[in-house]
Parts: sequence; C-alpha cells; structure tokens
Amino acid sequence: MRLYPAIDIKNGQCVRLRQGVFQDTTVYSEEPHCIARQFEADGAEYLHVVDLDGALRGMGVNEEAVAKILETVHIPVEIGGGIRTVRDMEHLFDIGITRVILGTRAVESAVFVKEALQRFGADRIVIGIDAKDGMAVVHGWETVSSIEAVKLAMQMKELGIKNIIYTDIAKDGMLAGPNLSQTQRMIAAVGSGIIASGGISSLEDLEALARIGSEGAVLGKALYEKKVDLKSAVARFHAA
Repeated sequence: MRLYPAIDIKNGQCVRLRQGVFQDTTVYSEEPHCIARQFEADGAEYLHVVDLDGALRGMGVNEEAVAKILETVHIPVEIGGGIRTVRDMEHLFDIGITRVILGTRAVESAVFVKEALQRFGADRIVIGIDAKDGMAVVHGWETVSSIEAVKLAMQMKELGIKNIIYTDIAKDGMLAGPNLSQTQRMIAAVGSGIIASGGISSLEDLEALARIGSEGAVLGKALYEKKVDLKSAVARFHAA
C-alpha cells in the first residue's frame, strides 16, 4: 500500500482543515516546500498536493508555492484543486506535475474526463471523490452534488480511470479513524485503485485500510500532529 503525504496549500501556506471547513484552518508551515523536503527525506515515494484556494475559485492560485515544491523534491507529485480545462492540465504537466486530480470537473462532465484520458492517458489522471453522507461534494467541498459517490466511482472506472482518491469529509482532519465501511463499499464496487483519505490517525488505521484492499492512503494531519511516523509507516507498508 502506497502512502501519500499531503500538503494542502492556502494563501501560500501549508495548512490542514477540519471537515473541509475553510474557516477552520491550522497553519503548519509558511513554507510548504520545506515540508515536502522533509517528507521526501522520510521516505515518501509520492506527494499529494492540494491547492485549496484553487478548489474554491476554479483556477490555480498557489502556483508559486507548488513550483517551489517541484524545484525542491525529486519524487512524483500529484495535485488537485481548480483544474477545470485541458489547458490547466497541460500547464501543470509542463511545470513538472506527474499526475492531476480531477474533482469538480469529473462530476460535471464525464465527456471531459474521457477527453482528458484520450489526451494524456490513465496514468496521469486521478479522480478525487469527496463525499458527505455518501454524496459527492464539489467546488472546494462547498456544494453537495446529486450523484452518489460510489456511483460516480463506477462511472469513472467505466471510462478507464485507474485511480480514485476517496475522502470522507466528515472524517477529514478529525483524527478519528477512516470511514472503513464506505471505503470498503467503494472498493467492492470498483475493484482496485482506491486511495483512502480522511481521518487516518494511526498505524492501526493504515493496517485496517490495507486489509480491506486500499491501493494507498493519503496522510495529512496524522503526520503534522505526530500521530504517525512517516519513516516507520513507509518501512512497514511500502516494503509490504
């Protein structure tokens, strides 16, 4: 199971939210690239970056901070937040992003996802499904859509998407454990390629996700609050 240390960027700073509420923010660093460097030093094989301001505004906002991360580390970086057009994707690939995460745009248009897959290939596109009470949420977690998260995942898999990041918003930033039942339901519906996100607070949580077949796990607040030691987690799960 691959671990994805997360760097969420708001106003150029590395932050964490609680349950996706933008007003409930904790700043962990003024320099996200320094966090990225430490994650790489601790053995991370991939970084998960989110432009929170971009997710709200529907366009990239924190490009300076993202560019500095890319200049600092040598491991692959995926990014989500505000990616709405093919041109957005091309630009991110040009500056060194390995793969992009489509969220709102995927909910709005399966045609766009299909076009993106044809243009860039399934290895460069991840679908981010953020859910509240089982329904997909869009526009920076501000709007609940009319489509069930599991149904959206099935649609994306049918289009040819390989990897889906599933986040339970109620769990995100709460350090109360992931939503194992919903994650397992997602895995049962679509098979491989589900990356779990939200609520992970311990190695035991990671063990539980591995047992139900998660391809990976996004680690955020658990790292910043020292609940999980990244070096130990990488040694345990990447070796497995």
